Amino acid sequence: MAVKKPAAKKAPGTLPAQKAATDKKLKNLETKIGKVPKFFRELTTSEPEMFNLVMRFEEHIWDDGKVSKKTKKLIAIAIAAALRDQHAVRAQLAGAKNLGVTKAEVEEALRVTFLLSGMPAYVYGKAQLDEVMK
Repeated sequence: MAVKKPAAKKAPGTLPAQKAATDKKLKNLETKIGKVPKFFRELTTSEPEMFNLVMRFEEHIWDDGKVSKKTKKLIAIAIAAALRDQHAVRAQLAGAKNLGVTKAEVEEALRVTFLLSGMPAYVYGKAQLDEVMK
């Protein structure tokens, strides 16, 4: 008669609790930036510790402080437009919509981009804005 090995014990609820915590972080990120980039989803399985560190940093940056979330979002849109990073501009615009940022507010922020980064950055940002916030 074969002797059965006892099954390895895992902490009760650990995996479901970790998955629920990860899912919550991803949902919060989606609310903040409009969608969850593939990079973040991959980190949840390839490097969960790095994912948690990045998410803590993200939460620290995006939370209201002396500067409101809306203002931070407008700054992010302006920076992404100056860099002409389509993915980042669109993600930040989608997150801005979730925060109630208006098209007029974004246009004003893009005028600051024009002053500091020139016409190409302004035109680029406006083109993305007109696509995302019609």
